[in-house]
Amino acid sequence: MEIKWLGHSCFLIKGKDKTVITDPCHPDTGYRMGEPEADIVTVSHSHPGHSYVQGLANEPRLIKSPGEYEIGGTFITGVAVFHDGDKGSTRGRNTAYVFEMDDMTLCHLGDLGHPLGPQRVEELGDVDILFLPIGEVSTISVEAAMEIVRQLGPSVVIPMHYRTMSSTRELSTVEKFLEKMRIREPEAKPSLSVTASTLPGSTQVVVLTLP
Repeated sequence: MEIKWLGHSCFLIKGKDKTVITDPCHPDTGYRMGEPEADIVTVSHSHPGHSYVQGLANEPRLIKSPGEYEIGGTFITGVAVFHDGDKGSTRGRNTAYVFEMDDMTLCHLGDLGHPLGPQRVEELGDVDILFLPIGEVSTISVEAAMEIVRQLGPSVVIPMHYRTMSSTRELSTVEKFLEKMRIREPEAKPSLSVTASTLPGSTQVVVLTLP
């Protein structure tokens, strides 16, 4: 499997059988996806920074709500959560997605806006690779993000939804999260190539760079 970051919360995940794009981002975010192609696209919520499906080169199968899906051997579960800490009364609903691909479990939390309780932790299950929003402001705090890492115990954490030189959103930087996690020299790379057999034995944070 190869994972590339296209900006904000958008990732291109190429598995053996299918290619998935998560939360395609509008150019107003400051990022340019480059019209990628995929078999499946997931949308965590309807805000333009996470639902710019018209920016894709083809018309992949669209998943935008909670439920269980199976597409060509790729299993996806959408788990209903909220975009804020007030059960959606401020920013609405959000869907976290769990992907079963290439004998690994990936979890994309979208714009999760509240800590995970025991029920949600159980619904998400055992996670190998976690896509974690760490930019605060319109999502969880850094402290809540750290607690989620502890709760889910993934092998790999990939930060997302944070401020960069390209982004137009007023978000916290990845450095704040890394400092809180006491990571001085994070592993930064343009893409992550991983298999079930090469997953690290303890949690590692991988910062993906833009193309």
